[in-house]
Amino acid sequence: MTTATATATAFGSLLRDWRQRRRLTQLDLGLQADVSARHLSFLETGRSKPSREMVLLLAEELDVPLRGRNELMMAAGYTAAYTQHSLDDAELGEVHRSLRRILTGHEPYPAVLVDGSWNMQAANRAVAMLTELVDPELLIPPVNVLRVSLHPRGLAPHVADLEEYAAHLVSRVRRQAERAATTGLRVLLDELVGYCRAAGLDPAAHPRDRIVLPLRLRHPDQELTLFSTVAVLGAPLDVTLDEIAIESFFPADDATSSYLRERFG
Repeated sequence: MTTATATATAFGSLLRDWRQRRRLTQLDLGLQADVSARHLSFLETGRSKPSREMVLLLAEELDVPLRGRNELMMAAGYTAAYTQHSLDDAELGEVHRSLRRILTGHEPYPAVLVDGSWNMQAANRAVAMLTELVDPELLIPPVNVLRVSLHPRGLAPHVADLEEYAAHLVSRVRRQAERAATTGLRVLLDELVGYCRAAGLDPAAHPRDRIVLPLRLRHPDQELTLFSTVAVLGAPLDVTLDEIAIESFFPADDATSSYLRERFG
């Protein structure tokens, strides 16, 4: 097999994987991208090599994350289209400082900055009300916030309605793993499902008729009830920024709000 053939085959395999993950036929994708299904078939089987523009077009139509777009580009024999920096790099310095200001500004309520695999990159002071319930060994970096949530030595023993909440987190990771290019999410998903089954929980349990699923914690001081939102950056052009998110927790009742304001206000 020639180098060119091997490159085309590698690209075709990745393209087919993304198309199938989006549950599209070659005809569906062809209509979206204005490309013939025959040409797509040639690309997927390695009979044709895509141009750089074609790779970017198909990645856009398939809504591939930036990490996956770079993988497609390199598989096709081109250089990566998007940069990837560490949050500590000078190039992302101002963005990182702004994200930390968002975390601080959310106090007295907890907020965490996570990467694409839910590893905690930063947190505000109020996150202590969660981490103080967790075995210190689970807080050795890298700290995975979903592992901490469902681990038997993490938050799990303190969560009321644990089966419903665990099923919600498992469902969230399953959806994210389907759409993301971060392969570690699939490993994390298996780990979380394992915690559920070991505890006799159904990881596919259906939530009750709720508008918002709260996190109800049996905290030593008092029961606390929170709900959370997840925010991402708009139109990032760097792989790292494309994958990070801020999960912000809000009090779901007056008692929780008063407690957090008294402790962290």
